[in-house]
Amino acid sequence: MIPHEVRVHPSEDRLARADQLAWRLAELAADPVAPEPAVVDMVVNRLVDDVAVATASLARHAPTTARDQALRHPAGPGATVLGAAPGVRVSPEWAAWANGTAVRELDFHDTFLAADYSHPGDTIPPLLAVAQQTGASGEQLTRAIVTAYEVQVALVRGICLHSHRVDHVAHLGPAVAAGLGTLLDLDPQITWAAIGQALHTTTATRQSRKGEISSWKAFAPAFAGKVAIEAVDRAMRGEGAPNPIYEGEDGVIAWMLDGPKAAYTVSLPGPGEPRRAILDTYTKEHSAEYQSQALIDLAVRLRESVDLDRVTDVLIETSHHTHHVIGSGANDPQKYDPEASRETLDHSIGYILTVALQDGRWHHERSYAPERARRPDTVELWRKVRTVEDPRWTEAYHHDVPEFGGRVVITLDDGSRVADELAVADAHPRGARPFGREQYVAKFRALTEGVLDVAEQDRFLEVAGRLPELAATELDQLTITAAGLPAGDREGIL
Repeated sequence: MIPHEVRVHPSEDRLARADQLAWRLAELAADPVAPEPAVVDMVVNRLVDDVAVATASLARHAPTTARDQALRHPAGPGATVLGAAPGVRVSPEWAAWANGTAVRELDFHDTFLAADYSHPGDTIPPLLAVAQQTGASGEQLTRAIVTAYEVQVALVRGICLHSHRVDHVAHLGPAVAAGLGTLLDLDPQITWAAIGQALHTTTATRQSRKGEISSWKAFAPAFAGKVAIEAVDRAMRGEGAPNPIYEGEDGVIAWMLDGPKAAYTVSLPGPGEPRRAILDTYTKEHSAEYQSQALIDLAVRLRESVDLDRVTDVLIETSHHTHHVIGSGANDPQKYDPEASRETLDHSIGYILTVALQDGRWHHERSYAPERARRPDTVELWRKVRTVEDPRWTEAYHHDVPEFGGRVVITLDDGSRVADELAVADAHPRGARPFGREQYVAKFRALTEGVLDVAEQDRFLEVAGRLPELAATELDQLTITAAGLPAGDREGIL
């Protein structure tokens, strides 16, 4: 890996393209490195994972809205829309919009956490859509996905957005643009311009994940994928971009991040070096914000030794992120509100731990049902849950081999305590039950049951398993058809 220092330069420096981070990302995208077998295998896993969680969300309101909008933009050759009838094709940026929203809706696919946060699987819908539109092969799509993961993970490791309340889709837009550079074998100058445009149009605040969280949380990464496709299209037609986008004196670092004196280090593979970043990412066994994964597993374990009727206090000792983003340190009263939206409950560790303690499991729909959140015994226990930051867990979170768990201390009415801790989720690569292909397939079967018949499940899994060998004429099979999906219940402009 080659470390690249990224800092602000005044305009008079006339920073050369070759010294800009966006250019180095574009060069990475242009380097024709064949992915290793383990990497290819994980790309297939993540494609299956994306389609699994998307299928389970197709009848929900936000994915229905996005799908309705996409279907207003038929195109040829076009791209497929998850759930739509066979033969339906729409413009690729709109397919990315619809499919990306469905993938993100349940907050149930892969994650990577370091200096910042990400869901790298969000890169797959726009890359697949453009691959279908342009007649790319499965091998080209695989390489593009590898590039997008490599770029997003590198940015997440090197540049913190959340401390300035900038949403993590600002790392997603450039990752998609770089992946498209690989997919289409673009000259680095074109990819460089597209990365600049994509970053410029995807910098947004984290209010989408604060207070009363709305359906926009699902749309935000789909929007990033959509505008990245549009950025590449413009760049291919010869249009430019803000220059330099990261390092300029009025650029992203100077005014949105750590300011004119800031310096970051972003490490990227050198020429010909294998791209393995996807192997450092991890999926979710439970449909909830990633910091809750280990704590759900811990709650299931703890409930066997606790009489919940006797609980007077529940303390979660955890990292800065968990405390301040999904814990009581966020100071969001909505996180303790039984009338809160699903998106808000998904980011409330107090609610999540309570339900996991009471039910001994987690379900992507039943655990968030309004009647579940309003149960009097749930509300009573929920409001006894609080979080504190423990420096030990914060350090573990930022370690080279990070941990995303915590310690739970439950106090009973006689003053006695029950305590336990868990460093990583059971499904994590270092967990008690790490996910492999068998677990990804089982997750797919469980989430698509009742939406897809078994024959359609089998067909998709067979095609996805052959991703690296698929011919261009077969990429349109990387979708699913579901019967009885609802149409949108409101009209808009499009």
